[in-house]
Amino acid sequence: MSSRITLMLAGLFLLGAIIAGYWGLVLSKQPEVAPPQPAPVMQPVAEVIDKTQDELRKPVVVLRRDVAANLPLGNDDLAVERLLVAPAGSFQSIEQVAGRSPWRDLPAGTWLDDSSFEAGGPLARMIQPGERALTLGVDEVSSAGGYLRPGDYVDALVYLRNEQDNPEASAQVIVPALRVLVVGQQLGLANDGRPAEPVDPDPKVREEKRRTPPRTVVLAVPEALASRLTLAAQAGSVRLAVRSAEEQRLARYWADPKASARVVEDTNRQLYRFNQLAMAPPAATRVAGPVATPRGIEIIRGAPSAEPLH
Repeated sequence: MSSRITLMLAGLFLLGAIIAGYWGLVLSKQPEVAPPQPAPVMQPVAEVIDKTQDELRKPVVVLRRDVAANLPLGNDDLAVERLLVAPAGSFQSIEQVAGRSPWRDLPAGTWLDDSSFEAGGPLARMIQPGERALTLGVDEVSSAGGYLRPGDYVDALVYLRNEQDNPEASAQVIVPALRVLVVGQQLGLANDGRPAEPVDPDPKVREEKRRTPPRTVVLAVPEALASRLTLAAQAGSVRLAVRSAEEQRLARYWADPKASARVVEDTNRQLYRFNQLAMAPPAATRVAGPVATPRGIEIIRGAPSAEPLH
């Protein structure tokens, strides 16, 4: 009996040893590690963005260097830049521009369009037909404290001092709703909505121009009223009263020929003569020296003189 038990235990131990050996063999094997796969080559984000933007850029012809007026442009004077936003009316190829002569001096970096080859200075391209660009000398007081800007609308007033020929000081509006074209060295926009002259790329130069106190102001004056404003500037001190930017009608104040003729007539009707505004008699009727008291009719009877009749 004991031998059977011994055999059974030996068999169990043998079986357990086989299972343990097999299990140990399985656990001893290391899993095969797969070779590392090469990571996909990724382009930098900046390169992808630059490539995308470059595909969206448009060619624009610009000047490679400063050019003089009335000289034909050569290929060496021109370059093609690719811009995200192409200016309206700009040229796309050098062949469109080579051989043409600009009518004014142009600095390097200027992009070209048809207006670069059309006659007319900055002021001529800022006024409408029937207008005249008139310059007035101003100071900090007469130019609205230095806050006047191109594109503003102003009323021109004349102030007459108390002088011998003008016994009483007076002031009145000479011409209403005049458009400001230039203030000092600051030019406004041309009729096509673009700057009348290329903007200086140097921010320091632009800031210096803005800070320089203006000594002159150029106004767009209707042709019929240009002589009046000139005479007023010689007769007295002209000051500019700024009008509200919300007066939308100002943009067409003098534009309609029929309406402008009526406005000119109304302005002429409202204009007082300088001596009338000062409540002074015309110069032709003035008598030098003390004014004599009017005498009555003197009746002479013999030797004595009778009292005057009043």
